[in-house]
Amino acid sequence: MKIVALDSSGLVASVAVLEDDTLIAEYTVNYKKTHSQTLLPMLAEIQRMTELDMDTVDAIAVAGGPGSFTGLRIGSATAKGLGLALDIPVIAVPTVDALAYNLYGFSGLICPIMDARRNQTYTGLYRFDEAGHFVVVKKACAVDIGEIISAVNEKEEPVVFLGDGVPVFSDTIREKITVPFSFAPSHLSRQRAGAVGALAFVYYSEGKYETAAAHRPDYLRLSQAERERAEKEKANV
Repeated sequence: MKIVALDSSGLVASVAVLEDDTLIAEYTVNYKKTHSQTLLPMLAEIQRMTELDMDTVDAIAVAGGPGSFTGLRIGSATAKGLGLALDIPVIAVPTVDALAYNLYGFSGLICPIMDARRNQTYTGLYRFDEAGHFVVVKKACAVDIGEIISAVNEKEEPVVFLGDGVPVFSDTIREKITVPFSFAPSHLSRQRAGAVGALAFVYYSEGKYETAAAHRPDYLRLSQAERERAEKEKANV
């Protein structure tokens, strides 16, 4: 089985091609340009370098949220367009699940944190069991950084943090954490389409996929514009 994987859910843009248990190619950029400028050119470059025939692709995997509203829309639209054009399914992988999957084999608790502004974070809690199976301890959610730190402390076990929220919240983590902790190294601490694709194989085997037409990103919360409008409406009541 061959999968093209996309991740534009945060600051990083990443594209990968995987076939069964092999990562054939991965192109990841964490630099300034908007994902609308980078995602398709990155895929085109991978196609050129690997002589990829898109008609041989069996599914499109995409980081399905949470994350940047604009980034998720770009990734979702790209996945839908490819899925519709090729008549293949889309596998939506929760963004923080894929982030945690970067740390396959870690023996403790894994806590991805993405900066969601206003002291909020997109996060979740994960681990790998003794058989190597990926276990969701706390599903992807949007919560205050203090709330997820409290949830980690309650588990009373070592934890590793990763994601673009680490540099934002590292001081808060150091101040409030009561269990042994570490921060993932740079090559594992951000979104990677390779991880999205690898986890997509697991999801596909479990029947967790959808038609391209049915795919929608999971934002987990209202956009800033929607929140501000709701606050104004509440104030005028």
